[in-house]
Amino acid sequence: MVDGGIRPLEVAEVGSFDLTTDVLVVGFGAAGSCAAHAAREAGAEVLIVERASGPGGAAASSEGIVYLGGGTPVQRACGFEDSVDNMTRYLLAACGPEPDEAKVVAYAEASLGHFDWLTERGVEYDARLDVETQMAPAGTEGLVWSGGEDAWPFNEIAVPAPRGHLARTKRSTGWLLMQCLAGAALGAGAAVSTDTRVDRLVVDDGRVVGVLASRFGERLAVKARRGVVLSAGGFIWNDGMLRRHAPQLLLGTWKVGTEADDGRGIEMAQAVGARVKNMHAGEVALPVIPPRQLIEGIIVDGSGQRFINEDTYMGRVGQAALYGRDATCFLVIDEAGYTPNWMGLEASWVCETVGALEVEIGLPPGSLEATLDLYNRHAETGSDPVFYKRPGRVRPLRAPLGAFDLRRGSAPYAPFTLGGLETTVAGEVLDLAGAPIPGLFAAGRTTAGVCSFGYASGLSLGDSTLFGRFAGATAARSATVI
Repeated sequence: MVDGGIRPLEVAEVGSFDLTTDVLVVGFGAAGSCAAHAAREAGAEVLIVERASGPGGAAASSEGIVYLGGGTPVQRACGFEDSVDNMTRYLLAACGPEPDEAKVVAYAEASLGHFDWLTERGVEYDARLDVETQMAPAGTEGLVWSGGEDAWPFNEIAVPAPRGHLARTKRSTGWLLMQCLAGAALGAGAAVSTDTRVDRLVVDDGRVVGVLASRFGERLAVKARRGVVLSAGGFIWNDGMLRRHAPQLLLGTWKVGTEADDGRGIEMAQAVGARVKNMHAGEVALPVIPPRQLIEGIIVDGSGQRFINEDTYMGRVGQAALYGRDATCFLVIDEAGYTPNWMGLEASWVCETVGALEVEIGLPPGSLEATLDLYNRHAETGSDPVFYKRPGRVRPLRAPLGAFDLRRGSAPYAPFTLGGLETTVAGEVLDLAGAPIPGLFAAGRTTAGVCSFGYASGLSLGDSTLFGRFAGATAARSATVI
């Protein structure tokens, strides 16, 4: 249900409009910047309304990874071959179950061109690979393995290739990416109204024709002759929506996004009949690595059982732990592989025997001993027939042993939402019958994008920027309302 404060207004209720434009973009983050730029390129007059005092959104504070492949210049310089077909196979597996195949195919097919589009707008890449991290490197390296592409089951589905691209700067690069994207939108001639919160959509005979907003407490009614593009973020900061749709994400301890990710854009669209999709889905970062040597250990749940291959993408580990194991797991490692992780997390327990460690952690009697015995028996031959960890990362673990406490409260579980408005590849928002709502478009985390549940770091920014461009261009081509 949506409250009366988000109920759409008919044109007659608005009276007069304070501003008129062709395309109105709600939100000045990654998706909004690209939508505005594309609409301007198509010849439309564009106004961006942003509730904060400047551009950026969640993208500006992110790691800044953009998922790109198909054989980008950075991939080739680092010695990796990739193709559209190879990338598509990986994405269909990693973004499932039941990913939006049309969006996945479009994303992979447009990836090389999108790389060029980003570089043409000032995004520079250092063509070097950082093998230690799945996040932003400590240096300026521009490529990382950001989605477990080299781990089971994906290494049997597609030829492994790293696709996490980062702008040339140290550590998190989201601010630099947004600097380029926002600058490009403004340079293309998009106008901006900051400190402006959109409260309701305005409709005329079933068509979205504008918004009612507020700025410094004053009403601001804006008419959009061709369309409104919603790029207002997800709903990780709306606990009410999380309780209704994705209650597991309430267990997260470190929400990824800004307070503007309150789902308002989604609920405003629902109020005019929009359909939503994958609202239960969320990505959950659990930043165990770097260093990568820690994946030589085993991750067990509260029953002392392994539940995933440790060399996979840590977002898959966090997602599996939060959704399936009440955010309770432990990383067990021996002295040969032990080191504090990049965040300074250290072993909470160190014991001379497996049995003693089991007692210290509070696992069921004999559970960890049985798990480790099975693991070590196969590790003697460098194999892992249970979860298929790569042979190069499989070896017997010998006492003394330590364990990292990866339970909620001891380790950061960093979630954000993946569900949102159902849209076409072109960015049209669909109604409950599956037909486009005239005059309404959307992109970014306000929508259900290429990921139905699975994820790889960089897909949010890749999805937002590419489909933001598509939505802006589609809105600019929409029929003009006088």
